[in-house]
Amino acid sequence: MKKDTKKRTKRRDKQDDAARTRTRLLKADQVVDYRDYEFLRKFMTERGKIVPGRVTGANPKQQRQVKRAIRRARVMGLLP
Repeated sequence: MKKDTKKRTKRRDKQDDAARTRTRLLKADQVVDYRDYEFLRKFMTERGKIVPGRVTGANPKQQRQVKRAIRRARVMGLLP
């Protein structure tokens, strides 16, 4: 007799949804500037890695702007 190989998924309830809410670090019309290094630090880990958009809550266009700004700030020596 074969065992059922499909994994059963746990049903999500409202508590799980509350834990999944993201904090939006960027407003819809906010401009990302490479010179604002204090703001850009919110999008980086302690080790200097860029945090993904699914964690920060940024949409893809904003995440690209953040990525470009962080890379420019690194070249200028403002960020590690």
